[in-house]
Amino acid sequence: MKLSAPAKINLYLWVGDRRADGFHQIESVMQSVSLADELEVEPSAVVSLDVEPAGAAPEDESNLVVRAVRALIAAVGTNTGASLRLTKRIPVGAGLGGGSSDAAATLVGLNDLWVAGVSRKALEKLGAGVGSDVPFCVRGGTAAVRGAGEALAPLAVRTPLWWVIGMPAGTLSTADVYERFDALGGRRGDEADPSAVADALARGDMGHLGASLRNDLEAAAESLVDGLGSARTALLDAGALGAVMSGSGPAWCGLARDEDHALEIATAVERFFARVWVVCSLERGPRILDR
Repeated sequence: MKLSAPAKINLYLWVGDRRADGFHQIESVMQSVSLADELEVEPSAVVSLDVEPAGAAPEDESNLVVRAVRALIAAVGTNTGASLRLTKRIPVGAGLGGGSSDAAATLVGLNDLWVAGVSRKALEKLGAGVGSDVPFCVRGGTAAVRGAGEALAPLAVRTPLWWVIGMPAGTLSTADVYERFDALGGRRGDEADPSAVADALARGDMGHLGASLRNDLEAAAESLVDGLGSARTALLDAGALGAVMSGSGPAWCGLARDEDHALEIATAVERFFARVWVVCSLERGPRILDR
């Protein structure tokens, strides 16, 4: 069985105080986009993972794919395993949720392969124990995300969105960015209010959406990577309607009017990034491509 595992981007990310469990309270708007890893799963007596290209991600128990397999095995009480091959296209350590999406695709694929009968809602709940972005990645589409990532509410999107994703050289650790966020004083003091983003999505108002993009982790990430803030300037100077860092970075997303506009922006900003992609929003998360 072959599945796609789409990246996610954050259109809005408000970060609150650290909770007793060590996670920060967040309110976010996340969206699945067409940049995707590919996962192949086959029955096996043991659990094994191969990653292509070699070295693109770990193949041991630290990979969220393996953790997802273990979690589903425990949940359904099976003694079988799985052989998995992961083709990485989403860069690791970019803030694009590649590892979380891979884990989500693992849960969806093995649930189908094993005919386990676990509902998507139950898979989301199971995924929360694997990683905070996994529940959204199981569901996909566009959603408001609260808590530590476990509370989801789907959002209406009137028209598909086109984005230019720019990946600078190097990566960032989510833990390091949140640690720096706390060191810089923590949350800004205002209350979370993603309603402007939700309203713009529902009305298809690209100008209003571009002006409403937000990520509270940008200052922390920029303090860890010299010149990271210039990415926003490059995207806006190239005509993006708005620009925002995704997750804990360092990938940046520039909003375009349509596909042609996105291609123009991508050409203009290529020299500012190590890699650039033109992507479109998706209505769902992991998808079975071939049985």
